[in-house]
Amino acid sequence: MSGSIASFSAMAVAGREVSVQLDTFEVMMYRSLIGVIVVCTVAAVTGAWRRISCAHLGTHALRNLAHFTGQNLWFYAVTVIPLAQVFALEFTSPLWVIVLSPLILGERLTRMRAVAALMGFAGILIVARPDMAGINAGVVTAASSAIFFALTIMLTKRLTRTQGIMSILFHLTTMQLVFGLVAAGYDGDIAVPEPAVLPFVVVIGVAGLLAHYCLTNALAIAPATVVVPIDFIRLPAIAVIGMLVYGEIVDVWVFVGALVIFAGNYLNLMSETRKTQ
Repeated sequence: MSGSIASFSAMAVAGREVSVQLDTFEVMMYRSLIGVIVVCTVAAVTGAWRRISCAHLGTHALRNLAHFTGQNLWFYAVTVIPLAQVFALEFTSPLWVIVLSPLILGERLTRMRAVAALMGFAGILIVARPDMAGINAGVVTAASSAIFFALTIMLTKRLTRTQGIMSILFHLTTMQLVFGLVAAGYDGDIAVPEPAVLPFVVVIGVAGLLAHYCLTNALAIAPATVVVPIDFIRLPAIAVIGMLVYGEIVDVWVFVGALVIFAGNYLNLMSETRKTQ
C-alpha cells in the first residue's frame, strides 16, 4: 500500500507537470505506449503470452473506454484544482459501484449499501462546499472521473471471472494506446515531449502500472477493511505534497467531506465482511 500511495501521488504530480506541454489525450497515449512496452516485456520474460486471451473483446473495449475517459478527466482535474480535492472526489468510486452494480453486475442494493452511497453523495457536496461556491470545471471532472472509474471496477470484476491479470493488462494498454492515438491525433498534431518533460511522462507510465499492481497485491494478502483505510492516507499525503510543491491551501471542507466518504466506504466494507464470515 505504501507503493500504491507513492505511485498515485507521483502520477498526480507528474500529470500536472506535463500539462504545460501535453494535453490529456497525449498524456494517455504516451502512458499507454509505455504500458505496452512494460507489459509485453514482462510477458516475454515470464512466458505469459499463452495467458493472454482474445475472448470477451467487447467487454475489454467497454472497460478500457470507461477507464480512458475517467483517466482523461482525472488528468485534467489535477491541473485545475488542489490535488487533495481531486483525491477526495476520486474516493467516491466504490460508492458509485454500489449504486451501479445492480444494473451492471446484477447485485442487490442492500440497506447498508444504500446508506453508504448516500454518505458518499453527502461527502461530495461537502468537498465541493455546501454553498456551492466551490463548483467548477475541476470539481465536475474529478467527480465524473470517479463514475467512470467505478464502471472500470465493475467491468474488471466481470472480466476476472474468465480472464487473468496479464490478459487484462495487455488489452488495457493496447486498446488505450489506440484510443490515445485517435484522440490525440484527430487534429493532425501530436506533441513530442521535450527533454525536460520526458522524465515525467515516463513516471506517469510506470507509476500507473505500479500503483494498480501494488493495490491488487495488497488486496490479495490483506482484507479490504485493512487496505481501504490505508489507501485513504493518500489524501493527507497529497495535501502535504500540494502545499510543499505548489503552495496549495486546502479547505478544511475537503477533509471533512473525505471523512464522510471514508466512513461510508468503511461501513459498507464492515457489513460485507460480516456477511462473508
